[in-house]
Amino acid sequence: MSVGLLIVTHGEVGQALLDSAYGMLGSSVLQVAVISVSNGSDPDEVVQEVDAAISTLNQKDGVLLLTDIYGATPSNIAMKFQDDSMHLMVVSGVNLPMLIRVLNYPDLSIEQLLEKALGGGRDGVFRCRREEL
Repeated sequence: MSVGLLIVTHGEVGQALLDSAYGMLGSSVLQVAVISVSNGSDPDEVVQEVDAAISTLNQKDGVLLLTDIYGATPSNIAMKFQDDSMHLMVVSGVNLPMLIRVLNYPDLSIEQLLEKALGGGRDGVFRCRREEL
């Protein structure tokens, strides 16, 4: 089983997260692609780029697509592709704990990987307090 992973974010956020994750974990067996959306990006061209990446990454086990901000251009473009027949799942709010969790479980189904992504994103956010001595 091999789910593809596509990260679509503003600027270089996605690539920076992936580079950081690889720095911590080494490489991954998941097929991963990153698409950067800048202020000057033509949305129609980004749609074509996302379509091509999904086609390449989808080896019949589906594609998990992570975006940065819900309701922003990367997320809106991703949602154009969400369709039951395509086996594509979209999660917004990508962060490093979410990405680490996804990369650590390459053998899971897309549904299970989706749950790992959501859990990693939620569980990686804490209010930090200084410990009393």
